[in-house]
Amino acid sequence: MASSSQRLTTVCLAVLFLLALTVTIAIFRNNDISHSRKLKTEKVQSSKNTSTMAANRLDGVEVNEEHHAVADPDKVADEVATLVQMSEQNITARRKLGFFSCGTGNPIDDCWRCDRNWHKNRKRLADCGIGFGRNAIGGRDGRFYVVTDPTDEDVVNPKPGTLRHAVIQEEPLWIVFKRDMVIVLKQELIMNSFKTIDGRGANVHIANGACITIQFITNVIIHGLHIHDCKPTGNAMVRSSPSHFGWRTMADGDAVSIFGSSHIWIDHNSLSHCADGLVDAVMGSTAITVSNNHFTHHNEVMLLGHSDSYTKDKLMQVTIAYNHFGKGLVQRMPRCRHGYFHVVNNDYTHWEMYAIGGSAEPTINSQGNRYAAPMDRFAKEVTKRVETDASEWKKWNWRSEGDLLLNGAFFRASGAGASASYGRASSLAAKPSSMVDTITSTAGALGCRKGRLC
Repeated sequence: MASSSQRLTTVCLAVLFLLALTVTIAIFRNNDISHSRKLKTEKVQSSKNTSTMAANRLDGVEVNEEHHAVADPDKVADEVATLVQMSEQNITARRKLGFFSCGTGNPIDDCWRCDRNWHKNRKRLADCGIGFGRNAIGGRDGRFYVVTDPTDEDVVNPKPGTLRHAVIQEEPLWIVFKRDMVIVLKQELIMNSFKTIDGRGANVHIANGACITIQFITNVIIHGLHIHDCKPTGNAMVRSSPSHFGWRTMADGDAVSIFGSSHIWIDHNSLSHCADGLVDAVMGSTAITVSNNHFTHHNEVMLLGHSDSYTKDKLMQVTIAYNHFGKGLVQRMPRCRHGYFHVVNNDYTHWEMYAIGGSAEPTINSQGNRYAAPMDRFAKEVTKRVETDASEWKKWNWRSEGDLLLNGAFFRASGAGASASYGRASSLAAKPSSMVDTITSTAGALGCRKGRLC
């Protein structure tokens, strides 16, 4: 009898200890989340006035530096280091308590896809960002706007209920779709600040016409779209806000064009077959994350940096994470100039010329990726220095750390190795390359349906 009492007492004490430890960890985690959200709120407050200014900048006026300014690269690096350390501490604590992720180890997806009622908590996505674009909140602080009409008949006076009418509004909006639709845009879809385009729950294609332009604005999230067969358009009047429309010259036909903008997050889209690039970011754009996308059937996939002579791109910071670079791709995954680029945990299964290229001394930090070279023995190199003598590019900081190189793939590293510049090109903790297959297995637009795990 005494032995049974002692065992019962021991069990009770063990349960009490675990409960106390659980509460301690929960408090620690909530403090971390509060700190992260505080950082995002501070970013929003500093840029709330940008929407009303955007319309006046669409006629070729140079970027206003104050409009889209972010912290300098060194300060961003310090913030990232702190966030990574906090994240690792949380992961270790949860493991000790026996908690496991419901998902794949992809921190973005595991943040929201575990919720069967994701459609009732759509805006949670805005708190799941990673990398340099992690502070992009899109339309989190605004109302929902439901797109009911796929037409684009009048680009100067867009019809209420259309996607164009939604994205030009001054107020923050979280834009969703009532049903499946194919939207053929007559002219560029010129967005305004603080907007989320959320395609979850519908099969939404922007195709066979103009595509998305993010110009001189801030805080945009593009999620869950199929964007393909984009064509050059222009030489037309196009509305960019309720109070402004102006003349647009010819656009190149990019799927997503980011021009002089900041705090941009492009996540879980399927992109292919466009006239120019699939994602291009130029003219001082920064604080960008391109994640969980599926890129296929395209030549020049991604351009980051306007030109070798445009030195304002030296402040550019872009995270390329958890993407699948798939069938039919040729080059530029990405092609970088000047700035700081973190290429982390992507799956490169196809390229014809090269995967990652650059000029004008960019810093490229490649971590935990899987590179599978093509059969062509002359295309095994992952990297390409564009039109630059070896005496110059040998000084550039390009490194491969923990990458998995398959089928003869090789990454030509250069530079000082442990240079401080890699701190400015680090935006999150890389997972082991052995996890890439799982992390990227659902890259691209998801087939989400209400009431089911997405």
